[in-house]
Amino acid sequence: MKQVRTEEIVAKVAQAVEEACKILPNRVWEVFQKAQKEEPSPLGKKVFDILLENARLAQEENLPICQDTGIAVIFVELGEEVKVKGLYEAINQGVAKGYEKGLLRKSVADPITRQNTGTNTPAVIHLEIVPGDKLKITVFPKGCGSENMSALKMLPPSAGLLGVKEFVKEVVKNAGPNPCPPITVGVGLGGTFEKAAYLAKKALTRPLGEPHPEKKIAELEKELLAEINTLGIGPLGFGGKITALAVHVETFPTHIASLPVAVNIQCHAARIKKLEF
Repeated sequence: MKQVRTEEIVAKVAQAVEEACKILPNRVWEVFQKAQKEEPSPLGKKVFDILLENARLAQEENLPICQDTGIAVIFVELGEEVKVKGLYEAINQGVAKGYEKGLLRKSVADPITRQNTGTNTPAVIHLEIVPGDKLKITVFPKGCGSENMSALKMLPPSAGLLGVKEFVKEVVKNAGPNPCPPITVGVGLGGTFEKAAYLAKKALTRPLGEPHPEKKIAELEKELLAEINTLGIGPLGFGGKITALAVHVETFPTHIASLPVAVNIQCHAARIKKLEF
C-alpha cells in the first residue's frame, strides 16, 4: 500500500493553485497562436495580441492572468492502493495557502449571507476511486464570468443530436462576450441531471483541443466547434471567426426517457494544473 503524506499534498496543491492562476499551459499558448493565424478579423487579431501579451506579462511579473482568480475546483483520482489521511483537509489547506502566498483574490462566500470565507475555501472537490497506486489531482481555478454563462437542460430523447447541438449553440450565443471569448465549451451528455453537469465541467480538464478518443464523439465536437464559430461573437466579443477554441464533449449512458445536456463554459484563460503523487 502506497502512502502519500498530507504535507506533500498541501505543498504541491498550494504551488499548483498559484501557478495555474499565473501561467498558461503550453498547450493553451499553441492553440492561441494557431487561432490567431486563422482569425480573419483585424480587430480579432489585435485582441489575440493583447491576450497573448497579457499572459506573457503575467508569467514574467508573477501576477495573475486575470483579476478573477476563481473558485478552486479540484478533480481527484485516488488509486485503490494509495493510503492518505485527511485528503480533503489537505487539499483545502493547500488551496488556502496557495491563494494567500500568491496574493490571489479570495472570492468564495456564503451563498446566503455573502460573507467571504477569507481563504477561498472550501474547494469544490470531485473524488473518483480508480485502480492502481497513483494519486492524481487536477487543480482548476474557475472564474465565474464564464461559470455564470453555463446551463443545463433536460431534453426529450426525440430531440436527438440536432436538439443537443441547437441547445449548445443557444447557450454560447446567449453568453455573447460575457465569458471572455475565445472560450472552451464543455458539454456533458447523458446520465442524470447532476451527472451531465459534472461531465461538462470535467470535459474542460482535457488538454485544450484534444479530441475525444471515440470517433463519433470527436466528430460531434468538430461539428459543434464549426457551428459555434459561425456565430460572429469573436475574441472578447468584438466580432470575428474564433468564438471558441475547442469543444470538449463527455457522455454517459442515460435513461430511455431522458436526454440531459449540460454546457459549462471556460474563458480564454484555460487555467489548469495537474499533479501526480
